Amino acid sequence: MADDATFTYNGGKVDPGETQNIRYGISETYLGDPVRIPVTIINGAREGPTVFLSAAAHGDELNGIEVVREVAHEWNLDDLAGTLVCMPVLNVPGFLAQQRYLPIYDRDLNRSFPGHETSTSAKRMAYRIFHNFVEPCDFGLDFHTSTRGRTNTLHVRADMSDPEVARLAQAFGTNIILDGAGPDGTLRGEATRRGTPTITIEMGEAHRFQRELIDEALAGVESVFAEYGLQETPTVRWPGWRTIITDDQEKTWIRADAGGIVDMHHDVGSLVEAGDRICTLTNPFKDDNVTVEAPFTGLLVGVLENPVVYPGNPLCHLVELDERVRRVVERQQSPQSDGGV
Repeated sequence: MADDATFTYNGGKVDPGETQNIRYGISETYLGDPVRIPVTIINGAREGPTVFLSAAAHGDELNGIEVVREVAHEWNLDDLAGTLVCMPVLNVPGFLAQQRYLPIYDRDLNRSFPGHETSTSAKRMAYRIFHNFVEPCDFGLDFHTSTRGRTNTLHVRADMSDPEVARLAQAFGTNIILDGAGPDGTLRGEATRRGTPTITIEMGEAHRFQRELIDEALAGVESVFAEYGLQETPTVRWPGWRTIITDDQEKTWIRADAGGIVDMHHDVGSLVEAGDRICTLTNPFKDDNVTVEAPFTGLLVGVLENPVVYPGNPLCHLVELDERVRRVVERQQSPQSDGGV
């Protein structure tokens, strides 16, 4: 294999046919001890793309950690064509504290990319991650969950105006793709703008492993590997139905107009009709109920898990479905349905 198939980073290299587990220094603690992120680099013996898999840019988002670990350490990658850069925990300080943001000044690592080598602590960390392990890649998958107290159905977020991002998003094989460019400073947005097409995979809630979602996400990774020829055996996944939520379709976070205790009447992933009661807000005496109704027919992509709110707190994330997809989802969610399409 040609010498240029060697994966290099500042401080080391991984030759074709070689695997390395490294702990890469990205910062230091107050005591001057190193802050290191775990990175597994598998460089296949056959030529192919270089791909990164990352998780826990927010330190309490755990589902993606298990996805990345299983790909790196449980899959048989003997026939890998290309290179995998697996980063299961980007935000090590947040992970150790089991909190979303970096404990250092409460900064968001996922608003700090591509970073800067002489700027804030967060941007210095982001710089070392980005320039060593993201920028050299051909594309990437970045795994997230909802924030604390909420949960998301499995879906992809991607800039579908970019053909290479669209190919990657569709190859992952989720029912729902939320179309839009990644915000400034996000790993997805900055990597894509700098030539490494990247998608975000949202799945479940923070602070836990959810096995069903992890398995679904692993099937998505297999599908991507098939699309790009990283492995020969898997096939590209078709989820049965797919909707791409664009700016032309209605989508909204429905927020509480009153404080109280929330009685949620629908699960995440449910189809609700315009006017359906999504949830009820009550006080401790249950004598002042406020009903929250769906403003349009759509799918609940995210819902509240922690049943207490202040006014303005989000209750659910509702997205509109086109008529064809809505009929398919209705059949699937009907009590008489066998789940088929």
